[in-house]
Amino acid sequence: MEEKQIGTVDHFFGNISVSMIKLTDVLKVGDKIRIKGSASELVQDVTSMQIDRVPTQEAKAGDLISIKVEKKVRKDDAVYKV
Repeated sequence: MEEKQIGTVDHFFGNISVSMIKLTDVLKVGDKIRIKGSASELVQDVTSMQIDRVPTQEAKAGDLISIKVEKKVRKDDAVYKV
C-alpha cells in the first residue's frame, strides 16, 4: 500500500468531529486517507469536504479543507493519501 503525505492537521473540532487539514497536494472526494500522529491513527474514505464552509469535490495544495473524521486527531498529525 503506497502512501504519500498530502498535508497536516491544522485544527480539530471535537464537538462536531471535524478536522481542518492544510494540504500540500491534491485531494478529491472518494480518496482514502490515513491520519497518523504520536497518539492517533485513522484510515477512512473522504466522503465530503469543504473549503471556507463551501462543499467541494477537489482541493489543491495550499487549501485549508475541513472533513468529518471518525476519531479524534491532533494538530500537526500527518495526512497521507492511501
